[in-house]
Amino acid sequence: QVKLVESGGGLVQPGGSLKLSCAASGIAVSSGAMDWHRQAPGKERELVATVSTRGSTVYADSVKGRFTISRDNAKNTVYLQMNSLTPKDTAVYYCYSVRTGSWGQGTQVTVSP
Repeated sequence: QVKLVESGGGLVQPGGSLKLSCAASGIAVSSGAMDWHRQAPGKERELVATVSTRGSTVYADSVKGRFTISRDNAKNTVYLQMNSLTPKDTAVYYCYSVRTGSWGQGTQVTVSP
């Protein structure tokens, strides 16, 4: 059974940083592409970043240059480093396994003065 558990969300001021973690079990994060998605209130869920099995990355235009997705195969964990946060980044952030179609439960990120 695949389980993805996100952590690291919270309240941060504009311009601040957070690092999200997605700990996986039942699947090796190196065995398939892993995504971070987010869903803001009243909006559809959107793809934020992807890391492929080869380590290549793709980012949404809205986060390019500010967010970094990475993977630690030894810890079986995927990360999302978020810098220069703005209120528009406020959302629930979800980890997603492309290979299995599994979602985590999400972690809330709130950017507010």
